[in-house]
Amino acid sequence: MALGAVAEPPVRRRGSDYAQLSRRISQAGLLERRPGWYVTRIVLTLGAFVAGWVAVFLLGDSWWQLPLAAVMAVATTQVAFLGHDAGHRQMFRRRGPSELVGLFAGNVAVGISYGWWVDKHNRHHANPNHEDEDPDVGAGALVWTPEQALETRGFGRWMAQRQAYFFFPMLLLEGLSLHVASIRAIVGREDGKYTVPMRHRAVEAALLVAHTAAYVALLLAVMSPVKALLFAVVHQALWGLYMGCAFAPNHKGMPMPTAEDELDFLRKQVLTSRNVRGSRLVDTALGGLNYQIEHHLFPNMPRANLRRAQPIVRAYCVEQGIPYAETGLVESYRQALGHLHEVGRPLRG
Repeated sequence: MALGAVAEPPVRRRGSDYAQLSRRISQAGLLERRPGWYVTRIVLTLGAFVAGWVAVFLLGDSWWQLPLAAVMAVATTQVAFLGHDAGHRQMFRRRGPSELVGLFAGNVAVGISYGWWVDKHNRHHANPNHEDEDPDVGAGALVWTPEQALETRGFGRWMAQRQAYFFFPMLLLEGLSLHVASIRAIVGREDGKYTVPMRHRAVEAALLVAHTAAYVALLLAVMSPVKALLFAVVHQALWGLYMGCAFAPNHKGMPMPTAEDELDFLRKQVLTSRNVRGSRLVDTALGGLNYQIEHHLFPNMPRANLRRAQPIVRAYCVEQGIPYAETGLVESYRQALGHLHEVGRPLRG
């Protein structure tokens, strides 16, 4: 989808557009840290997470563990959202405390590499929806452009034709994919060098091993091997589904810039992002990612301030003649699936 026809001529000189918006946001105090809010959020989230595992231990060898696994998938995703905020330094300005929370939320609690995720996510934020620069839209199990679709072969081509129908079922494997990607990031080497930069590689490796050992040991200690396996399948599948559903509405189906598109930072972030309308319940369920435009413009803005920043950003986009995409949750999925279906059209033809 070309970007040249999307944005209208700006009201002011492009080089100053983001700076002016940033001043408005700063003057409103929305870049100030929210330590009280985050202390409350961390206590409630980790409290629920720990309480859930205590319940798993107390419930014992029961088939009721399977519904509890679904509950734990929700709790695990909420902890992952804390790791996301820590990675953007929304909680603390200093790197040390941010990394401490990130390593605990990612490696210890969830079982994914915090360092790998930060590297990947930073590249996404730098060039969102850019086919060559954003790792989230690189060709893989799914394809995001007709050009990627035409390069597929065999089973991959068959999948590309029908990927919109398989999107949600495939998210059930997202949790497993994140675990595998984390291991590859820690041990992967090429030409004698590690493929993914990581500040605390040995620590992250040890924490992932500890997480896996504790996870397996707890399940086998309180339930039969069959129930333990089913618990793990339900937990990991629904966690992956929840994570995928939280991130899918943000950019899928939005314009995908190329090297020919010359966009300033403001337009690069706004034109490729989509907000999701909803109540504070939606804010909690999506970890604040429903304010994707504001989050991409100000990644270190505390999650609690995104709702307050939205009217300022939206009004400024109207002033500048920049399209501001916002829709309901169901419609956001419809648009994302519609894009996936359209990408496979050349193959179906």
